[in-house]
Amino acid sequence: MGREHTQVAVLGLGPAGRAAASRLAAAGVHVVAVDPSPDRRWTPTYAAWEDELPGWLAPEAVATRTEHARAWAVGEHRLDRTYVVLDTPALQRSLDLQGVRVVAGTVVDADAHRVDLADGTRLDADLVLDARGTRPSPDRAAQTAYGLVVENDRAAAAGGPWFMDWRRDHGAGPDAVPSFLYAVPLDAEHTLLEETCLVGRPALGLDELRRRLERRLAARGVELRGDEPVERVRFSVEADPGTSRGTRRTAADRPVALGARAGVMHPATGYSVAVSLRLAEDVARAAAGGRDVRQVVWPAPARRVQQLREMGLTTLLRLPAAGVERFFAAFFALPPARQRAYLSDRTDPRGTMAAMLRMARTLPPALTVVAVGSALPRWPRASGRSGRLHGEGA
Repeated sequence: MGREHTQVAVLGLGPAGRAAASRLAAAGVHVVAVDPSPDRRWTPTYAAWEDELPGWLAPEAVATRTEHARAWAVGEHRLDRTYVVLDTPALQRSLDLQGVRVVAGTVVDADAHRVDLADGTRLDADLVLDARGTRPSPDRAAQTAYGLVVENDRAAAAGGPWFMDWRRDHGAGPDAVPSFLYAVPLDAEHTLLEETCLVGRPALGLDELRRRLERRLAARGVELRGDEPVERVRFSVEADPGTSRGTRRTAADRPVALGARAGVMHPATGYSVAVSLRLAEDVARAAAGGRDVRQVVWPAPARRVQQLREMGLTTLLRLPAAGVERFFAAFFALPPARQRAYLSDRTDPRGTMAAMLRMARTLPPALTVVAVGSALPRWPRASGRSGRLHGEGA
């Protein structure tokens, strides 16, 4: 129990929080980081497009590279980007907490400048960063996956690596909620074969995904022995209400959210680690320089891109089961620059919108109707000027 003052308090030591704490300390900022289990080892598989990763990331944090990722949607698509799987233990070690005071504790209340812990300790801070992730909720869209780690020689029959393989050899009927095979090398000897429900409200259950994966792998001749390590995935792709970007009216009263808690996760893909790593350096520089960290996390262009991405999420949730594979066939047929703009660039509203409009023109008419219908209720106001979406106002 007691009271302490620090420049920055970081709540949560997952990838977003640990990266922020590490870069803040490297910038000379006094940091206290709070987590109920700060020494817990990370176990999820993290991956990213290589061009998304910050230059300061330690090379050993990258486990494998796939020079030209592939996807299957109606036909095979070769993606003109390098896809990397991160070495999770090496990533955690590389985000050094030397210079950070780490507190094992549970946060019971926090605002923009104060953190109360369950043991009665109070932290006063010039800045509070909240990276405690999202809480499961049936009201928010989620991604689920069930995966097996298989030796490369056995996994080869699956035909990977696959960024997404939407073929329906998983045994579910044509009207069933679709899922895809994600097949990526984890190291020189092992491959992750994972059946994934990209997004659902609710998402497919893990038992159903396990059955689909087993049927799919059997159909392709992948031998399973029953002792393969298992990966189970379930997370919300939408931020908790009231913890993300919010409005200027309430911003001064809340901690600055980071990572999935901030809503920086791409709602239509579930990816967030790379953007959290990139933002960590920007946040550290802003905090060290006395600038508004909230505007670094959510500049006006990023808020507009997020609106557009949320339209994409709504489209995915509304697509008929039979239309999902055709939707992704249209996406993977986009020029690489358009794909990259939609998947990775969170501060380019023009590029994101261009990708969406080109998709709408190339989709089958029935799917275009779904996409346009998903967008219209949320379309940002243009005020009669096409430039309204590209940096004017908030």
